[in-house]
Amino acid sequence: MLLFRQMAEVEETNPDVELAVKDVARESEDDEKDDEELVGEEEEEEDEEALPHSEFLDIFEEGLARIVQDPLLCDLPIQVTLEEVNSQVALEYGQAMTVRVCKADGEVMPIVVVQNATVLDLKKAICRFMELKQQREGGVKHVSWRYVWRTFHLVFEGEKLEDDKMKLKDYGIRNRDEVTFMKKLRKK
Repeated sequence: MLLFRQMAEVEETNPDVELAVKDVARESEDDEKDDEELVGEEEEEEDEEALPHSEFLDIFEEGLARIVQDPLLCDLPIQVTLEEVNSQVALEYGQAMTVRVCKADGEVMPIVVVQNATVLDLKKAICRFMELKQQREGGVKHVSWRYVWRTFHLVFEGEKLEDDKMKLKDYGIRNRDEVTFMKKLRKK
């Protein structure tokens, strides 16, 4: 009501505003009608039966298992995350690359990063890869990445990847290239 009084006062003082005020009034009435329709739709949705969480999870996992059987996504684990699916799709479209990171124990980690990734992006991707691996396999609950990066550095063809802001391409790293973890030498 207050809005309509204010509009009437404005109409009296400035007749040119009359059309704009009427448009605003019509829009306000339309919005009220839309709100009433939305409330009616929400009540209908509440009437429908909701699936228990456990049943929803079962249905979701079945659908996810079917999706992962696709030849494009068959390399992904059963407990796949959205991030992993997006990375795999980006690989297929050439928007990302796989950098093979070799650990001292001989394990090779396939790390997916975007084409214009920096050294810092690679380090973050390694952290995420290890976190997911630990969640799936159990084992160590927490890794001090600050300690890891203080103790080791990444090396590509004998060159240390020291500048976190530098792009991997600038170091000459391409798809499927190998980068190794090397222990830093202690300074005496």
